[in-house]
Amino acid sequence: MNSEDTKSIVQDGSHSLSTGDADSDSPCIGVCTTLYDEICQGCGRTLGEVSNWVFFSQEEKDSVWKRIRAEGTATRFQRQAKENKPT
Repeated sequence: MNSEDTKSIVQDGSHSLSTGDADSDSPCIGVCTTLYDEICQGCGRTLGEVSNWVFFSQEEKDSVWKRIRAEGTATRFQRQAKENKPT
């Protein structure tokens, strides 16, 4: 890929690991850690949810998104809160 190709890529967030990508299919932000339990500290999903995500129906994915948003404890949501904080 040359620099001309790079310039033509649209940054629509569909493949983003940023925290503000509300339209992303996956909650993953590329900060994967499960040091003390079965929950990823980056996205808030269980190990089973992470490993089976690609096989989930849209309804199952929506249910997980709803739960992790309600909990709001994952790094993804902590960063969002910081980024959206008025200066």
